[in-house]
Amino acid sequence: MLRFLILPFIFLLSCNPKAQNSPVAKNDGLPLLFSLPKKLKEVSGITLSKDKKTVWVIEDKGNKNAIYALNDKGEMLGKIPVENAENTDWEDIISDSQGNIYIGDFGNNDNNRQDLAILKTDLKDLSQKTTKVIQSTRFHYEGQTEFPPKKSNWLYDCEGFVEMGGNFYLFTKNRSKGFDGTFLVFKVPNQEGDFEAKLVGKLKLEGGYNDAAITSAAISSTHDKIVLLTHKNIHVLTGFTADDFSSAKIQKISLNHNSQKEAIVFHDDKTLWIADEKGKDEGGNVYNFSF
Repeated sequence: MLRFLILPFIFLLSCNPKAQNSPVAKNDGLPLLFSLPKKLKEVSGITLSKDKKTVWVIEDKGNKNAIYALNDKGEMLGKIPVENAENTDWEDIISDSQGNIYIGDFGNNDNNRQDLAILKTDLKDLSQKTTKVIQSTRFHYEGQTEFPPKKSNWLYDCEGFVEMGGNFYLFTKNRSKGFDGTFLVFKVPNQEGDFEAKLVGKLKLEGGYNDAAITSAAISSTHDKIVLLTHKNIHVLTGFTADDFSSAKIQKISLNHNSQKEAIVFHDDKTLWIADEKGKDEGGNVYNFSF
């Protein structure tokens, strides 16, 4: 009798389009890739070496001015101090197509910093005992005239950036009173010097703070897709140009997982690695997400 009850159930399940076709079900729970070393509780950025054999991570304000090297199992391979830079508030780390490593020292929770910078390092591989900053791109935001501005216009924090075509693109984190998902996109040349970051886009993400406050960014190798990370989602930007992001298309993809996610990188153009901070009973992991 049990056999006759099971067969209709299997038939119904196979006819359920959600069970067959849902891309959400494929990534339900956000697959764990590895846990971070216990000492790294506040990872704010993640990137990969050019050969993808080393995972480079940083921590944010209040932590060491160091870049940490991990393998793809999450084992610590080394701690490499940045000898000529302080960790004022390091919020992201990226690499360009040549393998150069950049640190975004632009955390600005109170929207009052006037020493924002992107730091290019000479880090190449694990043989180095230290690394140093070889280029400092200092900048201020076009349109910001008060430090801080009114709380209804706290749009000048940043936790995510990418490099494309010899420029950096910064995606701001909305900390305004009356949060509505609005964020700004600024362009800064990848050069030594002090620059005004030019506004090249003003867009809006759907949802509340955990859905729409940007904590990291990454760009595909083809430079036609940028992903923005939030605590609960990724938002995929397409259709942008080098000088205009305002008309970009945005696709929201739920991660079905809510934690303090702070770092994202493309492992390949169909796979993302996402890291979250260590909380009391959750986080401190790197996850694998496939498109």
